[in-house]
Amino acid sequence: MKKPAKLGALVAVGIGGYAFLKKKGVVEVMKEDINVVFERDPAARSVPEVIFCYPGLHAIWFHRISHFLWEKNFKFAARFLSHIARFLTGIEIHPGAKIGRRFFIDHGMGVVIGETAEIGNDVSIYQGVTLGGTSLKKVKRHPTVEDNVVVGSGAKVLGAFRIGRNSKIGSGSVVIREVPPNSTVVGVPAKVIKKEGQPKKGVDLEHTRIPDIEGKVIRYLLHRIEELEKEITALKEGRTDLIDAERKREAEELRRIEKYIKSYTLEGVGEE
Repeated sequence: MKKPAKLGALVAVGIGGYAFLKKKGVVEVMKEDINVVFERDPAARSVPEVIFCYPGLHAIWFHRISHFLWEKNFKFAARFLSHIARFLTGIEIHPGAKIGRRFFIDHGMGVVIGETAEIGNDVSIYQGVTLGGTSLKKVKRHPTVEDNVVVGSGAKVLGAFRIGRNSKIGSGSVVIREVPPNSTVVGVPAKVIKKEGQPKKGVDLEHTRIPDIEGKVIRYLLHRIEELEKEITALKEGRTDLIDAERKREAEELRRIEKYIKSYTLEGVGEE
């Protein structure tokens, strides 16, 4: 076969393949994946840059193919393809995991998503995130992440429970229990510190504006120690008037700190 004939055959195959993928909706999904990068990463400059330089996007595309193979019972091929994707991107997604549309992995190095994990639409996760399991049985053992959730870098979500829609998980948190919708969780183990009545429209990537409740409590305890030392000194000097004034100030400060703490929902405190 001559070169022009070979070229024509390749063009025909390419056009046919594109038409087939478009009919199946694959092209639309790929366009969505590319557009999501521009929406959620200000560093993205051009389509070629996104296609060739974003490992999170590569990992998602690899997963869509490996998941298709997994569903068709080509288990080894699916696992081998996911292994290649892990080698190339630093992101490990088990082919059995179910991932929705407009999923975004920023940077991505060290991300691990387990076999029975389920991820909804418009979810964003950062580097070092683990969606892990806590059981040795062949059952549902990984988390279900609902729509429009943001998982901060280094967060670990361990177990077969739900992360409610529109929720945010702070960086470095270890989540071991269910998270209600429209919530912000932080800590080790993570606790709900904030609930939104009405979630913001669209994807909200701001997950750093969180209250420092523990810092506030520690500052209060240091202040309380200082006040007790003053009371001890006053007792030694026999100045009861100073003691009464200090106790009034302490009571007022205690009411302020209690009001501050109660303004947040600390779910999980005191639980085993």
